[in-house]
Amino acid sequence: MKYLAYVLRALLGLMFVVFGANYFLKFLPIPEPETSEAKAFLTILAGSGYLTVVKILEIVGGLMMAVKPTVPLGLVILTPIIVNVLLYEVFLLGKPGIAAVLLLLAVVLIAIERRFFAPFFTGKPSGHA
Repeated sequence: MKYLAYVLRALLGLMFVVFGANYFLKFLPIPEPETSEAKAFLTILAGSGYLTVVKILEIVGGLMMAVKPTVPLGLVILTPIIVNVLLYEVFLLGKPGIAAVLLLLAVVLIAIERRFFAPFFTGKPSGHA
């Protein structure tokens, strides 16, 4: 289980660091959106600066996956991004893609790190308020 966590953390973190950095450095080709709706959506996100913030969060969250004590916080940052990418793929592209795999990786990592996330599911706060 320990090695599975290392592999999943490396995969998830590396993907977010590489694709987040690609937004700024453009070392990989960025494909054109497949639909006009998707193109309009991405144009608005990029033009407003929103996508820049998301890409910075992707890099930070991806880097956090490399350091054991910061993995839970990295998952808290990356999971909503993954869900939004999945919703983009389903509603604007018409099919789930890589985000479905990323969500599976994140869910498995959340299960592995469940002791950090238990208060969310039990309703009992950990520590003192």
